[in-house]
Amino acid sequence: MELKVALCQTAMEWENPQVNLRRIERMLVGVDADLVVLPEMFATGFVTDPARVAQPMSGGIVSWMRERAQDAGCALAGSLVVEEGGRYFNRLLFAMPSGGLVCYDKRHLFSIGGEGEAFTPGASRTVVEYGGFLFLLLICYDLRFPVWSRCRGDYDAILCVASWPESRREAWRTLLRARAIENQAYVLGVNRTGSDPTARYSGDSVAVGFMGETFAEADDAECVLQVALDRERLVRFRERFPAWRDADAFSLEG
Repeated sequence: MELKVALCQTAMEWENPQVNLRRIERMLVGVDADLVVLPEMFATGFVTDPARVAQPMSGGIVSWMRERAQDAGCALAGSLVVEEGGRYFNRLLFAMPSGGLVCYDKRHLFSIGGEGEAFTPGASRTVVEYGGFLFLLLICYDLRFPVWSRCRGDYDAILCVASWPESRREAWRTLLRARAIENQAYVLGVNRTGSDPTARYSGDSVAVGFMGETFAEADDAECVLQVALDRERLVRFRERFPAWRDADAFSLEG
């Protein structure tokens, strides 16, 4: 079973959703995929003052995602700033072509950059089933915490959306491959490019195989990477090399 995935590495105009959504639409013209993945805070750029850009779940950005998924007949994933009950979340949405919507709130907020001051952290992991695959959803800084993303037989691929700065690009590249190897899973890492008032972004979006091999990788230019994931190959590899059987038992608290 194969799933066609498009990783949309885009630049962003600071806090300008209308321009950024139109930009993404142009990039996706003619793209044939079952799943399209966008970067972290794809509509606004990475902001730590959420009140300036936050929208409710009934807002225009969420509606755009749902409409785009239904019109294109593919799933669409990416994160945005959501206001709910007076609190703010960096929320990754996985919009299904059927109209369904799955949410994951970023667990590990980037406190070093001020994200933890205004946002509420997520409380639980989220695994999405789509197209015969199980996807663990992560957002940017989550990637640094291997216990949170440890596979316990509950997913086939990690989907990580990010606004990861150029100054730490080697950490991004290394951690994506580490998560793939240690979890015997595909890893799809989608980063932005361009710059904002605080950082420059090098892109480096990548699709990594379950042995750490690179399927497709971007440089710092806007682009759409297209790859096909093969679940049968993954299952066979896990059966032939069952390192998961020797993993340490643990539980998550808090």
